[in-house]
Amino acid sequence: LPVMYVTNNASRAPEVVAAQLRDIGLDSATESVVLTSAQAAISMAAKKIPAVSSVYIVGTESFRDLARAVGFVVVDSADDKPAAVLHGHNPETSWYQLSEAALAIQAGALYFASNLDTTLPMERGLHVGNGSMVAAVVSATGVTPESAGKPGPAMFDQAQSQLNSKRPLVVGDRLNTDIAGGVAAGMDTFQVLTGVSGHYALLTAIPEQRPTFVADSLEGFTADAQELRPGAQGGFTAHVEGEEVILDGGEASATPTQALRTALEAAWAVEDGGLAVARVRTVSDHAAKAVESWW
Repeated sequence: LPVMYVTNNASRAPEVVAAQLRDIGLDSATESVVLTSAQAAISMAAKKIPAVSSVYIVGTESFRDLARAVGFVVVDSADDKPAAVLHGHNPETSWYQLSEAALAIQAGALYFASNLDTTLPMERGLHVGNGSMVAAVVSATGVTPESAGKPGPAMFDQAQSQLNSKRPLVVGDRLNTDIAGGVAAGMDTFQVLTGVSGHYALLTAIPEQRPTFVADSLEGFTADAQELRPGAQGGFTAHVEGEEVILDGGEASATPTQALRTALEAAWAVEDGGLAVARVRTVSDHAAKAVESWW
């Protein structure tokens, strides 16, 4: 099946992202199957301004190279009257660059952001993300940019177009970006429990962030699709009392994820009616054992 790797990271060139994917075992990954939010922002701008237009870019040199590759003229000052400002993450972004972007926007340049992630997770904690830098420009100009990145649908729509896919499936580990973006694009979504969003986040997920399928990992691709949908399975039953999901039953061989899918069906049905589920209460040994590993 054709695959596209979609990332909100606008600071790295597609070939660099592809190399990182190969380093973790995805040997078939090449730059042609990588779509960064920088590329998506450039495509978004290209629909609004002529290909030979001048643009001011707040971002890395790879972002500038991508813009030049489609015919844009990259300028270094608002005095050059750029038709658009494209804003992506760069750890070396300065006050001067943000000010030049603001001046260009005040003079009429269109404003596009690669993504609006306010934080950037790194080893030492949450660093300032592109969205926080964008917020400074918005504060100075009163202009909100069009955002190309997740959780908006633009990147997913572009990926579908490039793949010529009829029924795309969005796979991700984060509800408020990967899954929300897929839902916004009207696509089926596949949540894996190996990353950012865990069992309890799913239980309280708003409708716009609810995946079609839930699996422990990518190994779920080998399972029957119906088994991966929220619903009673593994001998578990679930119903809601007040703010609690009551989880009961369960077979000896049942898994924590089967318990989760059972609970999700009950929790989401109640939340759609305007109530909110806050916790899970187990009333059987198998249910209690299954929930022990939830996070």
